[in-house]
Parts: sequence; structure tokens; C-alpha cells
Amino acid sequence: MHPQLGRKIVLITGASSGIGRACGETCAREGARVILVARRKARLEALARDLSRRYRADCLPIGLDVRDRRAVDAMLRRLPVSWKAIHLLINSAGLSRGLDKLHEGSLADWEEMLDTNVKGLLYVSRAVIPGMVARRQGTIINIGSVAGHETYPSGAVYCASKRAVDALTTGLRMDLVDTPIRVCTVDPGMVKTEFSLVRFHGDAKRAKRVYEGLTPLTADDVADAVLYCATRPPHVQVAQILLFHTAQAGATVVHRRRRGKAGRR
Repeated sequence: MHPQLGRKIVLITGASSGIGRACGETCAREGARVILVARRKARLEALARDLSRRYRADCLPIGLDVRDRRAVDAMLRRLPVSWKAIHLLINSAGLSRGLDKLHEGSLADWEEMLDTNVKGLLYVSRAVIPGMVARRQGTIINIGSVAGHETYPSGAVYCASKRAVDALTTGLRMDLVDTPIRVCTVDPGMVKTEFSLVRFHGDAKRAKRVYEGLTPLTADDVADAVLYCATRPPHVQVAQILLFHTAQAGATVVHRRRRGKAGRR
């Protein structure tokens, strides 16, 4: 049990898979009480049972679409009293849809990305942070992306959504500078999760090709960075972590091993 997290309440969005799920497991392992939030409640309930069995963790699974502002507000209002003092907020809900030139893109894909990655983060933050300010303690960790630092071809809208996350994180840190609350962002490059499968609308073959010839980050790697941010001494604020696998140097600069030949790992 980590002294910075033991018995503290952590709320994680996007907790049913990928980075959010890994953050849930990491926080539970370190003794936190974990509110698991995502659309797929059945997955959350299974995860909560697993974490309870493995770590004796206290978990509260909540089915919620962060794009629904009224549902977000209602969720916070209805939390049991014993769960209201949220100490750590991890905004992990996010996705990419499509990889199209801007003038050929799907409006539905754009709306889903912007509503989840930007507005969802705003809705949850607006609902949770006032309580942190009132209690004068808390840490907010937003999951960004290298895409928030570099735009790449056919990814303009996703990159714009993650650049918004970067700007919102920076602005929030400024707005909270007169409080003890810390605001951090962890911005990964390639991570092997359901990300590419979602981006390509379930095309598993195309998604698999994204990770061929290299060893990408895992969700657990990102969760380790999140844990680092969350467990620094109270006077230390990790503003930003940009996290790559060893064979990545930028959004589009990646070294892939040739088949049958040794290469970088």
C-alpha cells in the first residue's frame, strides 16, 4: 500500500479497458478505493470483482457516458457519502475514430472524438474539482497523447482534440495555482490497447499492422507513469510526462524491425 494512495478515493474514467483499466488495477493494488467509470458497466463490474478478489480493493463500478453532462452531474450527486471525497481524478476516457483526410472525414467520427476527448473531460472535471478545492487537496491527471504535441497526416481532428487536452491541462494548472491541487498530464505515444481497433471501426487486421515490427508501450507502462505523478510528495507537481517506446522518437518517427533481422526493441 502506497502512503500517498492508501484508502484515498480515486475516480477513473474510461476504466473498462486500456489505460483506464490499467490505472484502476494499479491504484487498487496500492490500496486506493477506486470509482470505476465507463460506458460498459458489465466490464466494470467484472473488473471490480477481480480487483476485490486480488487486492481486497474497495471498488465502485458506475456505468456512465462522459459525453452526457446531465448524467455526469447526477453521478457525482448520487455518490454515497463515503465515496464523495475524491482525492485523485484520472481523466482517461478518450478515443480516436477514423484516419481520414479532413475533407473526407466522417462528421460522426469527429463528434464522437470531440464530445469524449474534450467535452467529456470538461464535464467530469467541472463536477469533481470544486470538491477538491473545498477540501484543499487533490490531484488531477489527464491522459493526453503525443498527438497533442504533433499533428500528423489524416489525424487532424484527433490531434486537435488532444491539443485541447494539453491546453485545458495547462490552463487548469494556472487556475488552481493558488491551491494545493496538482494538475498533471501523461502523454503517451504508441500504446497497444484497443485504440487502433476502435480507430479502424473494428478492423482487427488493420489494427494489428500498427504494432508490427516494434515493441509498443503497454497500458501498464502508462499506468506506472500515472502512479508516479500521483505519489510524489505534496509539494511536487509533475506537470507533464511524454512517454514513448524505445523505437519511437515522435508521432510519426518510428523504427520497425525487418522480418528475420534483429533490430531495436
